[in-house]
Amino acid sequence: MTLAAQMGACGPVVDGKAAARLRDAVAQTLWTDSLEHAWPALAPIFAASSYLASLVRRDPGRLASMLADDPQVRLEAILVRTTLAASLDLEAAQAELRILKAELHLLTALCDLGGVWTLDQVTGALTRFADAAVASALTVAARGELQVGRLTRLGEGAEGPVPGWFCIAMGKQGAFELNYSSDIDVSVFFDPECMPLADGVESEAFAVRLTQRLSDLMQLRTADGYVFRMDLRLRPDPSSTQAAVPIAAALDYYENVGQNWERAAFIKARACAGDMPAAQAFLDELQPFVWRKNLDFAAIADIHSIKRQIHAHKVDERVSAKGVDLKLGTGGIREIEFYVQTQQLILGGRNPALRSRRTLDGLVALTEAGHVAQQTCAELTDAYGRLRSVEHRVQMLADEQTHKLPEADADRKRVAALSGYDQLRLFDAAITRTLKGVNARYGELFPSEEPLSSRFGSLVFTGVEDDPETLATLKRMGFSYPHQVAATIRGWHHGHIPATATERGRELFTRLAPRLLDAAQATGAPDAAFTRFADFFSRLSSGVQLQSLFLAQPNLFELIVQVMAFAPRLASTLARRPAAIDAMLDGSFFEAINIPEDQAFMRAAVARVEGFEGAMDAVRIVRREQAFRVGVQVMSGAASAVTAGKAFADLADLCIDALGTAALAETERLGGGFAGDVAVVALGKCGSREMSAGSDLDLMTLYRAADCAGVSAVKGWDAATYYGRFTQRLIAALSSQTGEGGLYDVDMQLRPSGTKGPVAVSFKAFEDYYEAEAETWELLALTRARLVWSTSAAFTADAQAAIDAALRRPRDRDQTVVDVREMRALMHRERPSKGEWDLKLSSGGLVDIEFAAQFLQLAHAAEGGPLEPNTAAALAAFRETGRAAAGPVADLEQAWRLQQDLTQLLKVALGDDPDPAAEPAAFRALLARAGGARDFRQLRARLAAVRKAAAKAYQVIVLA
Repeated sequence: MTLAAQMGACGPVVDGKAAARLRDAVAQTLWTDSLEHAWPALAPIFAASSYLASLVRRDPGRLASMLADDPQVRLEAILVRTTLAASLDLEAAQAELRILKAELHLLTALCDLGGVWTLDQVTGALTRFADAAVASALTVAARGELQVGRLTRLGEGAEGPVPGWFCIAMGKQGAFELNYSSDIDVSVFFDPECMPLADGVESEAFAVRLTQRLSDLMQLRTADGYVFRMDLRLRPDPSSTQAAVPIAAALDYYENVGQNWERAAFIKARACAGDMPAAQAFLDELQPFVWRKNLDFAAIADIHSIKRQIHAHKVDERVSAKGVDLKLGTGGIREIEFYVQTQQLILGGRNPALRSRRTLDGLVALTEAGHVAQQTCAELTDAYGRLRSVEHRVQMLADEQTHKLPEADADRKRVAALSGYDQLRLFDAAITRTLKGVNARYGELFPSEEPLSSRFGSLVFTGVEDDPETLATLKRMGFSYPHQVAATIRGWHHGHIPATATERGRELFTRLAPRLLDAAQATGAPDAAFTRFADFFSRLSSGVQLQSLFLAQPNLFELIVQVMAFAPRLASTLARRPAAIDAMLDGSFFEAINIPEDQAFMRAAVARVEGFEGAMDAVRIVRREQAFRVGVQVMSGAASAVTAGKAFADLADLCIDALGTAALAETERLGGGFAGDVAVVALGKCGSREMSAGSDLDLMTLYRAADCAGVSAVKGWDAATYYGRFTQRLIAALSSQTGEGGLYDVDMQLRPSGTKGPVAVSFKAFEDYYEAEAETWELLALTRARLVWSTSAAFTADAQAAIDAALRRPRDRDQTVVDVREMRALMHRERPSKGEWDLKLSSGGLVDIEFAAQFLQLAHAAEGGPLEPNTAAALAAFRETGRAAAGPVADLEQAWRLQQDLTQLLKVALGDDPDPAAEPAAFRALLARAGGARDFRQLRARLAAVRKAAAKAYQVIVLA
């Protein structure tokens, strides 16, 4: 029966003028009884599809003859001519294949829209033509290689034109499910030993060149159009492999790093062209990879993840037909395919009957085996047919490889008309109903498993190209570069980094990825959080243990991502030295630093290495891990400002202890032994144990020779030279950059005579200077002096006594008041506050409070008043002893606590000159929590109030 006799109208005529114009154009060339008979069925088609109308305008006779033929006979004739195109030269074959493609497109569209063929017949016809076209194009391409002398012969029969080289049809071509304007997914493999290459021809370069010739012949656009777009990206790791892959390398890849989505892809795979026996042998060898008989829990969970990455919408969530992606969108074709393929992967290893390439055949097999309910099978089968048919109609409008329904109503009306609807709202409602039904059934699959999508939408990182829904999700989450994020995560899934190089590592990362993205989004700075995490994650030597930890302790993982977002210094530590995070595996990570334990650990680390430089590196490693620990405690709120300041200072003490001993040993090695004692005095923040991240060290070294005229045993250095050399080595040990980084900036200017005097201070010179020469500012600084290391307990006691004596000498109180006020005024002029968040120099800030505490100690020391290096402890002592007015002191204490709490977090997170108001909301909330406020606005108000009170208290105390 002729095609004209079988066709029926697909729907209404949406553009009568367009249909009439085409009829007139055809009638000018010819008009037949078949055309007249079929026109009621043709008019709706050509009214809606400009592409199909253009095919008729180009060759009206082709339409007339097609209508007069039996469609199945016409299809077979097209396939025969496609096969015969293999004998043509390149230019003729290129033209012939494109003409045949246009003829096939017109035939399949008329048979589909006219109700002549079923969906299976349509997709089968498209696939058969694709197979024949690839085979013929390969022969033409191979002949070209023979003519230029790279091949010694063309193969014959089943071995194809190039023995050892073959194509595997993947995706819809492999399953005989090609859609109307589909590209074809082809993977190319070759056996270097089997290809008949001329001498000197490198096998891989040849295989890639042949693949490119084939691809160009198929997809190059000419005046006659194109045949098929060829997608070669389903080969192993396409970002780092050539277009054709050696068989051995491919098998090794799938065995070691092949992913479950690749297993799913090979469900549909079949030999397509080239050396067919070799292709089948390759597929046979892959069967154990695709169909595993034994799957452990982790492997099953990872297969489930293919499904769980797609967001299952709730009943009240909106799904609209307008602009929807029929393939990749919510309730789309992909969900039906994943519904089938995930169950095939789990169950097909033990039941070969479930291994069908075709989606609906697989669904039926699962139903017959009792794994899918009959009602679910019926609903999904009906939905699959409807969605695939509408997908074809979308593509027929302009021969575009799109799966989206048009946004514009006028264009969507064309699709509706080709689908049999005369009212757009009814069409939209039917599509929406179908999508919701599919998504509901999809949500029922593995319902007890954790979702791997986000509340913002799907997060699908399988395959080799960006998933549109996922890109939209990432954009909604606040990522500025969704494509870059998606590509990075896909690379990790491919095992491109050590953390995901193992199958177990990739399984864990599948679960971790959505948590990472959600955690990054929650920080309010997703770009910074993700970029810094990527820097860290890519440097891990392995990832199973750490990813397991992150999954088991989500709060800890969220904290780490917060660190990445808000603490560049800590993030940098992790990126440079990922091993620093190993400490988090210890249950005591959030406990206070144990000084004796850490001192023993640091000394042991130094003892294990050789030489002074080895000691410097060993101390840096330990310090980095512990500083990271304290910083994370500050970020998490586990450490208060007092605790953190003490911990940072204790850590500095440990470094001085270890490197002081090492520096003295190095000095003795170079200059020989010297009879005497030396001590290190900490001043400033280290002395008061109020250090924060990034604090420098204000130090002074005191020494006392056993014999004033003594010299060192080897070099004959006197005491000043000897202990000067020691001090220089200590400074270098603490401040130099080594392969393990730096420790601290060291400032020695607070020693007697500052930079003009010797770098090491003799005990007698110290006593003499502070008795007769020291200015008030030097005595204020001395109130924070603390002995942190010494060669003997006796010298420690003597040095502490000398410091106390210097501070307790009687002095003119009024002059002290004048000096303090002048110094503070000078500092205000030379170093004014930089703004609201200059917690140090603002009026009522930390410097005012420190001046007040130091003044009180200096003013009352001669009469036995408290001496406390720590500012908070000093203020508390004066309040408790009644030596200062309780109200003003309490105001200073309150302002001190708040600004120290904020300083610790700001220094850990932002470093110098911070502006929290410009930071993400999540960080402002973190800062508010650190300051004991409900929110950032309340924190600012509280900060202003306590500083105002502190500024007034400072005036009261210093004037009083």
